[in-house]
Amino acid sequence: MYLLSIPTLLASACLLPSLAYAHGHAHAHADTLDADKIAYLEQLHAKWGTDWSFSGISTFAHLPHFKCLTQPDEDFDIGIIGAPFDTAVSYRPGARFGPRSIRANSARQISFRSFNARAGINPYTSWARIVDCGDIPASPFDNALALHQMSEAYIELGKRNAPNPSDGYRGKSRLLSLGGDHSIALPALRALKERYGQPISVLHFDAHLDTWHPAKYPSAWIDDDVEFAQSYFNHGSVFWLAGAEGLIANGSSVHAGLRTRLSGGDWADYEEDTQQGWYRIPADDIDDIGVQTVIDRIMGKLGTERPVYLSIDIDVIDPGMAPATGTPEPGGWTTREMIRIIRGLEGLNLVGADIVEVSPPYDDRVEGTALAAAQLGYELITSMVKRGLEEKKDKTDAKDEL
Repeated sequence: MYLLSIPTLLASACLLPSLAYAHGHAHAHADTLDADKIAYLEQLHAKWGTDWSFSGISTFAHLPHFKCLTQPDEDFDIGIIGAPFDTAVSYRPGARFGPRSIRANSARQISFRSFNARAGINPYTSWARIVDCGDIPASPFDNALALHQMSEAYIELGKRNAPNPSDGYRGKSRLLSLGGDHSIALPALRALKERYGQPISVLHFDAHLDTWHPAKYPSAWIDDDVEFAQSYFNHGSVFWLAGAEGLIANGSSVHAGLRTRLSGGDWADYEEDTQQGWYRIPADDIDDIGVQTVIDRIMGKLGTERPVYLSIDIDVIDPGMAPATGTPEPGGWTTREMIRIIRGLEGLNLVGADIVEVSPPYDDRVEGTALAAAQLGYELITSMVKRGLEEKKDKTDAKDEL
């Protein structure tokens, strides 16, 4: 879709000198010159304007790229933003390289070969302008500064309107974040609450709760009377912090894929999680109830109208298939099961999403973890685009009724 518009853009830029020169000459000569130039540029684009899966600059799915944070006049319907931050991890670092690896493993997603048979659309050639927004340059030396930088970045990106408001999502752009560790969800939720003016429901795929009070990581060096100290910002407490800030819709948020060990010697972690308003689906349940019932339970809790932020920690997939993650836990879902669940959730009103905790230094030779993350990104984008098409149809039908 966008490849066809490139010659026009190039022609407009390249023809400026020609137009200035032709102003003082015969119009017929100028018209010939313009037509020849346009034809030449179109010929160049026909020859060199596409890439193989293994060629070109590494953007997500070979999407057009610009640094969205420094180019506020460039708009988008769906933006891919990297958050290469991993200094809030509690076990294995390395997720700062996640965005780069996920992009590299999305290379076979080319616009002219990306028709999604299960959804009946090609997300990259439909109504949406989808771009790769580059990365947020967050400090690796100071977590407080990094959190401030990421919060400001997401708020800035949240100001952008979609160029195709009549075609979907009621005029609001969407972001898919590539992490980075799971702590990047906190700044993203801050921006979403500001943009939508309400707490956001969260669908959280993870082996871990990530709702632990920061004091669950005991230390004699932390003053427990000082909440939100810099050391409190960690990937295992991200949703506790978000809940304390009033960012999460209480009673309409879901964990799925849980299988972690708990603190202490009782059920206190689960009890505290329930008090924070979360509904839990353990990983083991899939053996008893199957994929479709997992999907039904999630949709039953979240519905199709409320705004939902979907957050995927790649460790929801078993480490036998996705070893490259910060805190691996045996007994996870298969890649196929996870993809099927995401496909079954296309009715959700996704206002944002992330794929986090891909830590490339621990990946296998086929880069299976990053490959799975790239596929999940494709499925999420597909669902966003399909939802937009349905909203467009609803709007057209409503006009026809009038």
